[in-house]
Amino acid sequence: MYPFVRQLKEMVRAQFMGPMDLLDTHVTHTLCWPWDLDGWGELNNGRSLTLYDLGRFPVFIRTGIGRAALRNRWGLTMAGAAAMWRRRVRIFDRIDIHSRLIGWDHRFFYIEQCMWLPGKRAAASSVIYRSACTDRNGIVAPQRVLDFLGHDRPSPPLPGWVGKWTEAEAQRPWPPFCAEDG
Repeated sequence: MYPFVRQLKEMVRAQFMGPMDLLDTHVTHTLCWPWDLDGWGELNNGRSLTLYDLGRFPVFIRTGIGRAALRNRWGLTMAGAAAMWRRRVRIFDRIDIHSRLIGWDHRFFYIEQCMWLPGKRAAASSVIYRSACTDRNGIVAPQRVLDFLGHDRPSPPLPGWVGKWTEAEAQRPWPPFCAEDG
């Protein structure tokens, strides 16, 4: 089940934290609960992506992107993700989720997130997301969102590995080859 209570808590908390710059880092604190585990007694990989939502929503709230989406009736969607897992997260481990917007291009915002185990001073996982605002006509250009917010600065250069990821994604066939009849 989706962690609605934790998500609501983080959204309310973000409202009280006030605005942040587009490129600042937001930190969310949570625990790995029993219902977050897989059959091996560690944080389920799919659940970790869900927990990353706990950090992404506050970034959208605190930067104003969420407000812009609401006022313009835009949706917020994920258009791609690439994740890496390096350390096990076990029951009742404290997790700090660091989330930041690292830049944008003509179609997408790029958000980098890392899960840290503060007691072990170690990164457990990391994910990069491509996100977009959408309307009934499709993707809303990030520049249009930024114009609405009164931001006129260009995106910082995206890291080279992000560029290579987007290039690889552009070559990936769509629709995927998944025949219904096997």
